[in-house]
Amino acid sequence: MLIPSRTRNTILLTFLAASCLWGADRQVDPTFLHCYLPDLQEKDSELSTSTCHYKPVFGEGAPGAIVLKGITRIGEVTLDSGGSSQMVVFPHEEQIFVILEGSCVLINRDGEVSLRKDDFLYLPPDIHYKLSVSSGSPCHFLVAGFRIPAGTVTPFSTKVLRANLEEVPKQTVAGHPPTVLYQLMIGDVKSTRDRIAAGHVLTSLYIMEFAPGGTNSPHHHETEEEFYLVLEGNGEMVAGGGLTGIEGRYPVKAGDAYFFRLNCTVGFYNNDDPVKKSRILGIRSLFPFSKP
Repeated sequence: MLIPSRTRNTILLTFLAASCLWGADRQVDPTFLHCYLPDLQEKDSELSTSTCHYKPVFGEGAPGAIVLKGITRIGEVTLDSGGSSQMVVFPHEEQIFVILEGSCVLINRDGEVSLRKDDFLYLPPDIHYKLSVSSGSPCHFLVAGFRIPAGTVTPFSTKVLRANLEEVPKQTVAGHPPTVLYQLMIGDVKSTRDRIAAGHVLTSLYIMEFAPGGTNSPHHHETEEEFYLVLEGNGEMVAGGGLTGIEGRYPVKAGDAYFFRLNCTVGFYNNDDPVKKSRILGIRSLFPFSKP
């Protein structure tokens, strides 16, 4: 049956209009995420009690959580003086903690692990634990969790592994300028250069210290997601770029946090102040759909 030309044109125009509307409404995942920690709002989490306060930075509980693939959560936790968290267990998630201020105790089936400022630790999956502060100042720390893919049979550590930044030398890293020094804290199970070698999805926990005017040079990672938290100083964060190949630069200060998707351009340009140094805490983890 032949369709009159006027009817055919009407159908075509209707289809094109619908296609345009669909395209206009379609949401595309952002290349990177940004937040400022002092502006974050407290939300309930598995750890939360009246004396344990959780603020989601990226991942579960935070806007744009769907963008993170290998990372389950990155959160900021504050334990009040005399406070404690819930007893928790994460069967399919390895975690890391970085103590930013104060001290606390991690309690698990093997006993207690005392934690102080600048301690960092690795928690394998299926560890039951809670955190408490007996007295003194509140404890403030960062927690990050990483999804263990279903069917993973690789043996994990059965103990909590702890170290302190005082034990980690500052060093340059091949492929990066000498204007940035690294403290390599936790790496994957094959690492020979990190203080702790334990990660399966986690590939690197580290701190970068930048000389005045220093940079780690913009770059990208083909198999890893990345997180930066500015601990001290200020400068310009590199996050993504345009068709010209010129990186996007954003002014940052202590408290600014960024999550970078796979293949997003990432980097940092430090200020030129000869007195005020800049320090950034970084985390890299495997993108779960990448080829080994």
